[in-house]
Amino acid sequence: MQIQTFKIFCDLADSSSFSRAAELNGITQSAVSQQVRAMEQKFDVKLIERGRKNFSLTPEGRAFLDAGRLVLTTLDELGTKIQKMQNIIAGELRISTIFSIGLHELPPYLNRYRKMYPNVDVRVEYRRSTEVYMAVLDGRTDVGLVAYPSARRGLKAVTFWKDRLKLICSPQHAFASRKKIRLADLQGEKFIAFEPDLPTRREIDRKLKAEGVKVRLALEFDNIETVKRAVEIENAVSIVPETTVEAEVAAGGLIALEIDHPDMWRPLGALTRNSARVSPALREFIAELVDGEPFTASGGEKPTPREAKAKRVRKKA
Repeated sequence: MQIQTFKIFCDLADSSSFSRAAELNGITQSAVSQQVRAMEQKFDVKLIERGRKNFSLTPEGRAFLDAGRLVLTTLDELGTKIQKMQNIIAGELRISTIFSIGLHELPPYLNRYRKMYPNVDVRVEYRRSTEVYMAVLDGRTDVGLVAYPSARRGLKAVTFWKDRLKLICSPQHAFASRKKIRLADLQGEKFIAFEPDLPTRREIDRKLKAEGVKVRLALEFDNIETVKRAVEIENAVSIVPETTVEAEVAAGGLIALEIDHPDMWRPLGALTRNSARVSPALREFIAELVDGEPFTASGGEKPTPREAKAKRVRKKA
């Protein structure tokens, strides 16, 4: 039995008119009569007293009317509840991120988000880049944050930031007195690298190869913190995102040099599943990443934000 059947019968009972019930539901008067007969046959009862001048319901008809009104009221309340759920920013938000983003780029965004939506339980897990992709694909996380994001089968990717890549060295290194450096100057230099399967490493290798530069690979690590420590200890050089070394540069432990090259930017992106339902909490987190104000005074390049109208609407909500 369809929900529409209950509505037709309620409209018929309220209006005491087959023609009015037909008009309210966009069907013919004959269709209303057929619906009533079908219900009477299904329950083997008489719902309407026939043969009288005035319209009236049988006791069974009144019971059916009460049940129909309850069904329709419950359906309306469910629709209202679902609509409210769509607008309430609450629940759980699972984030998987690579270490460099989670430790350096993410915190300012996350701090703002938590202040705006205190009812969201945000959980952050740190993974390697390949693991972030898999966690998003198999539903273990709601959103993944990676460098050099790529939209793969079943995934959507949106870039929310571009971080400048800089050369770092210790204050004792021969490059320390320079303001700027070319990739060609790295020929034969002792180099601390990320591990080969990391996107940032692959991109740095590609740029060095394009310039015909060969470095002396000293050590490889899977996270930025170890790379920075190795540069200090080994008196070597490396190429890393600028935001990841701001504290060390300010403290005088490392020197960061601008690289004279037109494309020394590392895009950062958010991954979500194509088939996944976008919860209000996830929707607003993505919006905060894309529309949020830049979090550093130097080095970052903000991609084109969403339309200003969407941002204004979100702030008013």
